[in-house]
Formats: sequence, structure tokens, C-alpha cells
Amino acid sequence: MRIAFISHPDCELHDTGAGHPESPARMKAVLDYLPARDIWHLLTQHEAPLATREQLCRVHDKGYVDAVIAAEPSQGRVFLDPDTSMAPHSLNAALRAAGSVVKGVDLVMSGDSEQAFCCVRPCGHHAEVGRAMGFCLFNNVAVGARYAQDRYGLNKVAIVDFDVHHGNGTEDIFRSDPSVFFSSTFQHPFYPGSGADTRSDHIVNVPLPAGAGGDRFRAAFEERILPALNDFEPELLFISAGFDAHNDDPLAQLCLLEEDFAWATRKIKEVANAHGKGRLISVLEGGYNLPALARSVEAHLQAML
Repeated sequence: MRIAFISHPDCELHDTGAGHPESPARMKAVLDYLPARDIWHLLTQHEAPLATREQLCRVHDKGYVDAVIAAEPSQGRVFLDPDTSMAPHSLNAALRAAGSVVKGVDLVMSGDSEQAFCCVRPCGHHAEVGRAMGFCLFNNVAVGARYAQDRYGLNKVAIVDFDVHHGNGTEDIFRSDPSVFFSSTFQHPFYPGSGADTRSDHIVNVPLPAGAGGDRFRAAFEERILPALNDFEPELLFISAGFDAHNDDPLAQLCLLEEDFAWATRKIKEVANAHGKGRLISVLEGGYNLPALARSVEAHLQAML
């Protein structure tokens, strides 16, 4: 069994400026590390296409999509929020990032691959229906989830987000849509300050205090997320795979290790096997300590197998 590994060089051209944590070095760290590991030979390489305006507008306001497209500067940098900017080439990077998940859906639903991993940037899970924030321009995983429903007629899809930050954008997009299950584990209180008070049958958020380690993280899955996910019986699963809850990450204060991400991935894969014919698509989100990010991605891919 192989994993479709979807990426594109355009994603490395998104220039966030000196000192910004969401830098091209993140992708480079992963792409430099994996080819020397045994897992590389079990990955099939695919280039991410550009997402279309139609695909983006399934989850974002049309006016917002048009505004982002128009905002890209020919030189310099334009800020969409204090943390989120565009420079020349940023638009293509964002379109490739969203398009990678669409490509993953096509590969998995056609049977060409059972699983896919989208190694792309910028991240996506903070992008709301009509707002960029938290390094995110378009909500990549949401674009893919809605595409899967519209293109392949799926009644139930699920998104599991284990980034250290609450996936507020994904929740915003699917808040009123019970056909999409969403769960998020995240440090709280912490950026973006949302998620802890959500009450919904199809949204399961588990806030974790600073300093929480693998035991609290695993309990969140065992006690809250996995029972609800199995009850939902998703036909296709997505992972918003952020690795910034790692103990070594500089942006947050959770204390997870590679084996915790691998454990969660195996548990999610079990649900995919039980209800979704093993179909699983993972999309890179955060992770800002470069060695920890590369190791965590490897552990995640190994667990998907």
C-alpha cells in the first residue's frame, strides 16, 4: 500500500518575510528529510493543481475570494491581517495548497490511492468563510471536503484537527452543516480564543491546558472524539495535521511527541477502515520547530500505513 504525496514547488515561493514562523523552510525541512527515510519509497509523488474559483467559492464568500485574488502585490507585501500577508507568488501557493486536497480527493475516490498526504503551505484551518487569519488564506481542508461531497455525492465526511490551535475557520464554514463532522484538540486559552464553548452534535472540541502531554491528548480521543466519530460513520476522513503541539515547538505549550501524533493517526485510520473503505486524506497545517516537524510528518505517514 502506498500513500499519494501531493505537493508543489509553488508552495515554497510564498514569502512571509524574515522571522515569520510560517516560512518556506517548513516545507524544505520535510522535503529534505523524507527522501532519506524508508517511508519515501512508499509515497507516490503528485503535483498539486491550482484550485479553481468555483472550488473555493463552495466554502468561501465570492467577494472574499475575489478580494484575495486581487490583493496579491507585484512587489512588496500586503497584510490581510496582522499575521497573514501576501507577496508575489503567494496566490499561486494558496491555490496549490487548496488544489492539493482536491487532487487528494480525486485520487482516493477513484481508487488510485487509498490515502493521501498534502505537503503544502500556506496553512488553511484558520481561514473563515470571509476572513483570512492565522497565516491562512483559503481553508484547504474545507475546500477538499466540500468538493468530495459535491463531486462524489458523499453524505458524511469528517475532519479531525490536531493542530495546537483551534480550527476556527473550519468550524465557521461547517457550523450549520451536520453532514460534516469536525473535531479539534487545541491548547486553551490560546490563539484564536475560540472553540471551548462550542455546543453541537457534529462538532466535538476538546480544549487542553498548557503543559498537557500525550496522556491528556489520548484521553481526549478515547473519551470524546473517537466515540462521536464512530457514531457519525464518515464515508471519507480528512486530517488537519498540525504538528505544533509538539513538545519542542516554539509557538505553543503542549507537550506531545511524535508517537502521540502516530497514535492518533492510527486511531483515525481505524475509523476510516471501519466506515470509509480506508479512505483518508491528511493536510499539513502548523509545526514550527523544523526537526520536530520533519520527524512528526514521518511518524504520521508511517502510522497511515
